[in-house]
Amino acid sequence: MNPTECLIHARWVIPVEPDGRVLEYHSIAIEEGRIKAILPTPEARRSFQPQVVLELDRHALIPGLINAHTHAAMTLLRGVADDLHLMDWLQNHIWPAEQKWVSEQFVHDGTQLAVAEMLRSGTTCFNDMYFFPEVTARVAANSTIRACAGMILIDFPSAYAEDADQYFAKGLALHDEYRHHPLVRCAFAPHAPYSVSDQPLKKVQVLADELDLPIHIHLHETASEVEESFAKTGLRPLDRLEQLGLLSPSLVAVHMTQLQDQEIQRLAESGASVVHCPESNLKLASGFCPVQQLIENGVNVALGTDGAASNNDLDILGEMRTAALLGKAVYGDASALPAHTVLRMATLNGAKALGMGEEIGSLKVGKWADIAAVDLGSLETQPLYDPVSQLVYAAGREQVTDVWVSGQHVLKNRELTHLDVPDLIQRARGWQTRIASANAEPAHKH
Repeated sequence: MNPTECLIHARWVIPVEPDGRVLEYHSIAIEEGRIKAILPTPEARRSFQPQVVLELDRHALIPGLINAHTHAAMTLLRGVADDLHLMDWLQNHIWPAEQKWVSEQFVHDGTQLAVAEMLRSGTTCFNDMYFFPEVTARVAANSTIRACAGMILIDFPSAYAEDADQYFAKGLALHDEYRHHPLVRCAFAPHAPYSVSDQPLKKVQVLADELDLPIHIHLHETASEVEESFAKTGLRPLDRLEQLGLLSPSLVAVHMTQLQDQEIQRLAESGASVVHCPESNLKLASGFCPVQQLIENGVNVALGTDGAASNNDLDILGEMRTAALLGKAVYGDASALPAHTVLRMATLNGAKALGMGEEIGSLKVGKWADIAAVDLGSLETQPLYDPVSQLVYAAGREQVTDVWVSGQHVLKNRELTHLDVPDLIQRARGWQTRIASANAEPAHKH
C-alpha cells in the first residue's frame, strides 16, 4: 500500500478542470500539501495507507473558492453607511471614516475578521486592495489562507503613505519580503483611473512587466466615472489605460459595468481579466457587467465580493448564485451563465486572473490541496439531481463544513483551527463601539 498523509472520501469530487465533470464516489489523496491522487473510492481504499482519513459521504469536494476582489479590512465598516449613492457613500461616509480610523490595528483586526468569514464560506484565496497591505499579508500567512496582497497606489496621502514615491517604496518592500512565500504573493493595486494620475500608472506598467505581477484596478465601475474621464481627458478610462500600456494579460479589471462592444473585443485580444462583483454592483446601483458577452468573446471572468462595506458579506458561494441569476436577466437568456461556468468563475478563472492558474483553482494532481467540502445532504439541498446545480442555486455557506489550504485542515467540521472566533467577535464589537460613538451624525438621513 502507498503511504500518504491524508485521504478524503467524498460523495462527489467536482474538479472544475476539465469542464463539466462530476466524479461520483471518489477520493482525494493529499501529500506534502499537494493533491497526490484523485481516484474512485474503492480503489483509494485499496491503494493508500493514510495517516488521516475523512469520510464525507454527503459532501461535494470543490476547489477552494477564490475571491478575486475585496478590501478585507473593510469588514469593520460593514453596515456603516448603507442605501446611499456610490459617490455619496464614498466621499461623505467611507473616505472620512477611513481617514479617521484606518491604522495598522484596524487593518489587522478587520482582515482577521474577514479571513475567518471567508474560510467559513469555502474561500481559500483572496485578492486584496487596501492600506497597510503588509499587515494583510501577515494576517493571511498566520491564518493559513492564500492572499494576493495589493500594493495600493492612490494620488492622495493617507495614514499609510504620503505620496506616490512612498506608496511604491512600501509596495516594493512588501513584494521583496513575500516573493518566495508559499501563501502570499503581491499585485500592483492602483485604486482607479480617476484616483491615480498618468505618471504613477506608467510606472506601474513598467514595474509590472519587469516583476511579472498582476495590475488590480477598479475600472468602468459606473457611468459617471466613464463620463467624467471623457470630459477631462477626451478618453474613456479603458482607452486611457491602453494608451499608458496597461491593457495586457497582467490587467485585472474590476467591475466593468460600462462596456461597448469594441471594448469587449479589445479586452479579449489583450488577454486581460475581468472581476465581476454582482452583489456590490447591485447594492450601489453601479450597473451591469455584460458577463455572458465577455465569456463568449473569450475574456477570462472571475468573481469577487468587493468589501463588506458595500456587499455586505464575503460569501463567494452566494456571489455565484447572484452572478448566475443576474447574468441570465442581463443577457435575456435563461441558458446564459450555467452553473458549471459560474463555479469555474469562482475558482479556476480567479486563479488565472492572479497568475496562479497552474497552482490552484481546480482539483488536479500536482496542484496545491486547496479544497472546500460542502455538505449537500441537508434538507435545503434535497432532493439532489445535479450537485453543481445544487451548489450554485440552493446551497448556503453554512453547508461548508471543512476547508483545506495547502493540505492544512483550516476549517474542521465548521470550527476554525487557526483563529479564535470569540476573540474576533469581541474585537469587532470594540471597533463598533468606537466608530458608532464617534458618528454623531446618523449614518444616513431619510
